[in-house]
Amino acid sequence: MKPQGLRDLLSVSLFGVLPLLSGCESPDSQSHPKVIAEDPTDIPIAGVSAELKKLFFEGDVAFDAVFLEGDGLGPNYIRTSCGSCHAAAGKGPGSVQKMVMVKSDGFTPDSDQSALPWGSTARPYYAGGAQKGLTPPPSSPNLKLSTRIGLATFGRGYLEAIEDREIERIEAEQAKRTDGIHGQINRVSYQSQANPDRRYHQHQPGQTGLIGRFGHKARIATLDEFSADAAQGDMSMTSPLRPTELANPDGLTDDKKPGVDLTIDTINLLAEYMRLLAIPKREAPQEQAVALFEAAQCSACHVPSLKTRADYPIAQLAAVNAPVFTDLLLHDMGTELADGLTDGKASSRQWRTAPLIGLRFFQNYLHDGRAKTIEEAILKHNGTGSEARGSVEKYQALTPDDKQLLLKYVGSL
Repeated sequence: MKPQGLRDLLSVSLFGVLPLLSGCESPDSQSHPKVIAEDPTDIPIAGVSAELKKLFFEGDVAFDAVFLEGDGLGPNYIRTSCGSCHAAAGKGPGSVQKMVMVKSDGFTPDSDQSALPWGSTARPYYAGGAQKGLTPPPSSPNLKLSTRIGLATFGRGYLEAIEDREIERIEAEQAKRTDGIHGQINRVSYQSQANPDRRYHQHQPGQTGLIGRFGHKARIATLDEFSADAAQGDMSMTSPLRPTELANPDGLTDDKKPGVDLTIDTINLLAEYMRLLAIPKREAPQEQAVALFEAAQCSACHVPSLKTRADYPIAQLAAVNAPVFTDLLLHDMGTELADGLTDGKASSRQWRTAPLIGLRFFQNYLHDGRAKTIEEAILKHNGTGSEARGSVEKYQALTPDDKQLLLKYVGSL
């Protein structure tokens, strides 16, 4: 019988199904067949304990579990599993349609958002007693629709582990630059209930001033809140961190599963899985390629490495130089990439510097996938008012051979 939902997935012989789900060799190689092909994007960090590996594989199963009405799916949702938006821990294939009422310039949010009473995210599917999907209203000249593709999740433990003062240092250094590159920290609030697991943080509901790290506009500070937010927002699955159903056209305050849908253990298991995801192995770069990356000022925002905090609970991620290729700061990317939406301090035109982790596994680039090649993504950094215009000009001034060398380097990350 095919397992259905998280409860059934976790009730079957866990390690017996892991090779099928993750492509990795079973931890118990004596009692299960070996899988020859290892998934390079969905493996645990090297050197972690057997206990953490077990959590990783359990989290991998939970990440791919398909939720049904009986699990608490609904009222309105976008996808039925985490893995459907982040296949093999990578970018996409799932996407979210966003909507906002804008002013005549086409990207500044209007003060009147009454046409969107249920918020800016389309959730077209419904379950749990709902009768209506949450879709964009009839076309209007002031309605701006945009797409956000699911972000990769591998290497995200490194992002959570980076020291606050390291991000603050980069922000202060950029503030002194004379080339227009001035990234900003998105200071956000903790919008969940307190997590009883206090190892990674001790944030309280409503706590402000946190450094946003996750999401296209760095609107969330921690991976446990990221998990709870995605469960609630994408699948309409409540949890102890986010116990309330989102407002919906049917006015439902619960679904087919009375009360909270997911346990705190499940939310923390999903977060632990993402923390333990390794950065895919990279080729050793040519020194000339690294020099070109710096000369074109790519490294000003896509900072090759940032130091992690010494007290991070996963020893392999503590006090290391994390090779993340991001500053985790917001940057003005110009009007052409503006989506009309704000998140915390992030304006319509601002986006968090995307970590260049696993680009060789991507089939599209930028937040909405509009760029189909790395070079196209670079050139689209040249929008009106974009902080990266100078960097694009430097790239365009390179010789054809140097361009190819730089593109090959970025594409190998």
